[in-house]
Amino acid sequence: MWPFLRVILHLLQGLATSAIVFPLVSAARREALVKHWSRGLLRILRVRVDHHVSDVPSDKRSVLVVANHVSWLDIFVINSVQPCHFVAKADIRSWPLLGWLCEQAGTIFIARGKRRETRRVQEGLVTGLLRGQRIAFFPEGTTSAQGVLLPFHSNLFEAAIAAAVPIQPYAVRYLHDSGALHKAADFVGDTTFVDSMMLILKARGMRAELTELPLIETTDSDRRVLAQQAHAAIGSVLQARQAV
Repeated sequence: MWPFLRVILHLLQGLATSAIVFPLVSAARREALVKHWSRGLLRILRVRVDHHVSDVPSDKRSVLVVANHVSWLDIFVINSVQPCHFVAKADIRSWPLLGWLCEQAGTIFIARGKRRETRRVQEGLVTGLLRGQRIAFFPEGTTSAQGVLLPFHSNLFEAAIAAAVPIQPYAVRYLHDSGALHKAADFVGDTTFVDSMMLILKARGMRAELTELPLIETTDSDRRVLAQQAHAAIGSVLQARQAV
């Protein structure tokens, strides 16, 4: 139970930081705190992050980040490398403690399947990107078991075109030390957040492999084409790594 209690204490520390410190510091300092907190959470969960870069690292601050979606861990794995403002489904806001923390970290919540809601969020994304923010979302629209990559929804890719910023794809996997996919990370079906966390804690360590792929430029492009390009880029990495 001690690791679980450490998670709760870490969440409480994050709540205090968000409530007391965030209103007093700059956006850059908030990002540094989010990065530090995310790394702390992963250490408690014994999740080690291996960050691979497939191209020259980007110096562009404002990009639209997209990634395959395996687990709620994905947000913190990406934030441990490069803090982003995430788009997430609205029910995450109701998660105990973590939902409020995600909101304070700049998460943008969206109710899936509502066209007006999608339009509202897309306008917010454009505004954020034009302000120089890094914004991230999971275009599968839901989590999928490792080894499966669902089709990408293209609607939110329009924001990158409107803001004239590139797409930054990431491929995410969770592995045993042997290199096999670690199924304890899968957050699918009827698995609850607490169930998932206990599975990860019982796993006694896993490796999160985060591969940063080359930027996809959006000039004179179409959202459906961008979604296909991002899907192909991420899928090729997942397939290639799985075949090793």
